[in-house]
Amino acid sequence: MLNGRLRKSIKERITNKNLRALCVLRVKSFSNGSQMKQLLIATNNNGKVKELQDLLKDTGIELVTPAQIDLDLDVTEDGSTYAANAAKKAVAFAQASGLISLADDSGLEVDALDGAPGLYSARYGSPDGGKLSDPQRRAFLIQNLQGKPRPWTARFHATIAVAIPYGETHLAEGFCEGEIIPEERGTGGFGYDPIFLLSESGKTMAELSMEEKNRLSHRARAVMNAKPILDEI
Repeated sequence: MLNGRLRKSIKERITNKNLRALCVLRVKSFSNGSQMKQLLIATNNNGKVKELQDLLKDTGIELVTPAQIDLDLDVTEDGSTYAANAAKKAVAFAQASGLISLADDSGLEVDALDGAPGLYSARYGSPDGGKLSDPQRRAFLIQNLQGKPRPWTARFHATIAVAIPYGETHLAEGFCEGEIIPEERGTGGFGYDPIFLLSESGKTMAELSMEEKNRLSHRARAVMNAKPILDEI
């Protein structure tokens, strides 16, 4: 657990504008002399944590969550690209924890709305100082699409950032094409999943089994592209 002094130190370090990835790669030793790398999943979003744990379970890396090390970190996502936001989160978590860290940033891009909500998908329609719930954001999106011709083509875009020792940060991307539909379908997933219909499956993201989602989703494809990076560190 992090004590109060360490928490204070973490907060002081992450507010420094000249963030440097002072992280070190931690390994766990086993009785046979082999070692397992540890990887911090750099998000406090429980839905993302669960999804990333499932996507990374076959890597042979010990996955660590912020809750397991008592790390409560809120990184402002003020970058102008998904890559900038993902890298900022990964570096901040790596520096704060001393663990190699994997973060992602993703968004929904709707063609009829000129790519919106895009980078602001998680805060779409939110009033100043507040944040809409997932159902409220979906309703706000559908409201903004009224009167625009269908199909409302769209894509999910995800960028994975892996912050490794000595300040290096590697990136990988993934995309998932589909369309927005006006009625919600399915009970799985989170965010915009119930109204995002995948082109190749005829199901919404919320109707997919975990096995299907781990094969078809934008985050799954980004993680797949990031695995060679993880294999080398």
